[in-house]
Amino acid sequence: MSLYDRFLGLFSKDLAMDLGTANTLIYVRNQGIVLDEPSIVAIDSRTGQPIAVGRQAKQMYGRTPSSIKAIRPMKDGVIADFDVTKKMITYFIDKVCKHRSLLNPRLMVCIPSGITQVEKRAVIDSAKQAGARKVLLIEEPMAAAVGANLPVEGEAGCLIVDIGGGTTEAAIISSSSIAYQESLRVAGDGMDEDIMKFIRREHNLVIGPYEAESVKIKIGSVISMKESMTAIARGKDLVSGIPKAIQVNDDEVRKALEESVKAIVDIIDRALSRTSAEFAADIFERGVMLTGGGALLRGLDVHISQQLSRITSNGTDLKVFVTRDPLKSVVLGAGKVLDNFKLMKKICIS
Repeated sequence: MSLYDRFLGLFSKDLAMDLGTANTLIYVRNQGIVLDEPSIVAIDSRTGQPIAVGRQAKQMYGRTPSSIKAIRPMKDGVIADFDVTKKMITYFIDKVCKHRSLLNPRLMVCIPSGITQVEKRAVIDSAKQAGARKVLLIEEPMAAAVGANLPVEGEAGCLIVDIGGGTTEAAIISSSSIAYQESLRVAGDGMDEDIMKFIRREHNLVIGPYEAESVKIKIGSVISMKESMTAIARGKDLVSGIPKAIQVNDDEVRKALEESVKAIVDIIDRALSRTSAEFAADIFERGVMLTGGGALLRGLDVHISQQLSRITSNGTDLKVFVTRDPLKSVVLGAGKVLDNFKLMKKICIS
């Protein structure tokens, strides 16, 4: 970034955006997080214009007439619908910058580390067409690591695992760079689908993704809890077609999530097995950091630690931690980078 850009930044709002599959968060320099909305747009199919965006559109999801479509334009962490994404970003920027200055804002966008050049270009073009003066890109694992206060500029390796809505990313970070990364399209949305399939198969009940998400949040766990937990799942009976509500327990949800949880354990195992001996030693000393909404799944940190204990020679479990605010780590980290010019020069990829 040139001195001229820095000078212009004095007269415009600088924004950091976590453009997530499930939620979009925006950080404004010197203000903090000012927006946290679902990444959903309700479109009038006759005119192509948005009727509702964010939280209001989520309430309409699955409840719209044929003339209105509630669309999630992000899939697996990348843009699936360019036009709708542009409209969504425009709406969010206008909402944050209600009284725009003469200069449009500079925008830092968090992106998955494994996306292609074409997907990066789609993000940049969407942001520019939505009104951004300049677009910077930062990889989500790096932003999450900064947001979790990991020493990303040091030589010792840090392993961070970001379990978002569409993707799970494992990255080893050292010297302000990503030394190793792998992206897996198994994350929060996939867990919701697992619960939907399980309830359909075991109870002949069809439930929607947000009902499955609600069950996951209320009673989802990876290890047995001291007290059994239950939740009500509401949907449509597969046989009769009439509305129905059933009670599910935490043991059923654990069974539903087994494959997704195993995939997350495996991606961490691969990161540890494919890295150098020096990085492995660093990670054993520091532990593994979990972030993203999926990190809130009860007992996930304990389960991962137990499953990966075989890599240690003395039988001690590998330490696994959850960041203080896993849902906001990525955008908080991007905001910190936005406030730190030297760090921005080192780690921004565009």
